[in-house]
Amino acid sequence: MKKKIGIIGSGISGLSASIRLSNMGYQVEVFEANDYPGGKLTSFKLGEYRFDAGPPLFTMPAYVDELFYICKENPRDFFNYKKKDIICKYYWQDGKRLTAYSEKDKFFDEVYSEFGVSKKVLNSYLDKAKKKYDLTSDLFLKKSLHKLNTFLSFKTIKALSKLSIFEIGKTLSEVNESILKEPHLVQFYNRYATYNGSSPYSTPGIMTVIQHLESHYGTYIPEGGMHNITKSLYDLARRNGVKFNFNNFVNEIILKKNKAVGLLVEGKKLPFDTVVSNMDIYPTYKKLMPKIKLPNNIKNQERSSSAVIFYWGLSKSFKDLDLHNIFFSKNYRDEFDSIFNKKNIYKDPTIYINITCKEVPTDSPKNCENWFVMINTCADSGQNWDLEVKKLREIVLKRLEDNLGESISPFIEQEKIFTPKTIEERTKSYKGSLYGSSSNGLFSAFLRHPNFSSKIKNLYFCGGSVHPGGGIPLCLLSAKITTELINKS
Repeated sequence: MKKKIGIIGSGISGLSASIRLSNMGYQVEVFEANDYPGGKLTSFKLGEYRFDAGPPLFTMPAYVDELFYICKENPRDFFNYKKKDIICKYYWQDGKRLTAYSEKDKFFDEVYSEFGVSKKVLNSYLDKAKKKYDLTSDLFLKKSLHKLNTFLSFKTIKALSKLSIFEIGKTLSEVNESILKEPHLVQFYNRYATYNGSSPYSTPGIMTVIQHLESHYGTYIPEGGMHNITKSLYDLARRNGVKFNFNNFVNEIILKKNKAVGLLVEGKKLPFDTVVSNMDIYPTYKKLMPKIKLPNNIKNQERSSSAVIFYWGLSKSFKDLDLHNIFFSKNYRDEFDSIFNKKNIYKDPTIYINITCKEVPTDSPKNCENWFVMINTCADSGQNWDLEVKKLREIVLKRLEDNLGESISPFIEQEKIFTPKTIEERTKSYKGSLYGSSSNGLFSAFLRHPNFSSKIKNLYFCGGSVHPGGGIPLCLLSAKITTELINKS
């Protein structure tokens, strides 16, 4: 008889775990409190405008394709995407602009033309980032950091023998300043700390691996938008026998003699041989296992950044903008000090704009655009978000209008706003943090909760709040690590 596995949550990691476990021969059932799958990776409409609600950046699509291949399906029959020629457009308040091309030599030429930094310097910088990734990917991203056999390997010994290359004694910003020097380019590469909700002035220098991933693998856009990742994986899971239960709120993980034996769902006890939580690790303990002491590393660990997001349907087209656009603050250090130390919204924030209709024309009416406007903020700690949003909206509109030299506010005909509080309500992410805990520390990777419980048998975890971290590629890897641990148990 097949072993029964219950999964809490249908975020991208929960979907991936369900596919892998079903493919391994388990009987899999998923419980989702919302009436849709995907967690943060979902979609909604405002009038004739469609918006991706959550993460707008798609890299390393091979991790999605792999899920189709293990099920003996051709991903191109169900899920397609294209590589972007332009990764992102960048704007500074002093008038400087940079187009980050995916073709490396073209990007190098652009950087030299705009900032005078040579191809040799950039090539050396990115080559070193690649070496960091090659030495650490198996250890930090593809296996459990909390199993002894992960460290008993030739690759680990090789990585440790080259410890100096990781620059763990420096922050990401210190590494960038020492090598790149040019302030605009330093800010450009410091931005990659936000990919895991951290500060470039605190996260260690090893984090240059993130810019390697984007520059080496590029960025992509799925046909139909980001929500098609969720839709495709949900359909794949169903074709492979996974049962989904929506509008089903899990009340408790049922424990018996330090062993997970089932779930209490809407007051009904359901037995399972193994339980996997794709829910944020903090509420998994606090709400689903209230009698189990919350581990100190979860209790005390700094939350990652959150965001305020404006979804604007604009009855106007902006030809200079692309799919991804960044408008930098003047003082990056002060901005991150506000986010992580002062816990308030910075007066001159960096602004990210994603416009999917640039690639998916049906996402907005003709000659109109759907703007996903995101500002990184602190996680929720009781702020008056209604008041903060009102002030922030005025700041963002003025900044964008000044930088673009065009009016925006008269053309907003649809609007929806998410705050850290909204994000927590929708996704159950503790305090609305986008990536669980931050990576603002030398040992932050080791402090993330493992993909299994060392005290409760048959209980496992996957998703952005546990190892190896947040973002689509890491969430997919988290599911892979978790399911491999289950299959070996």
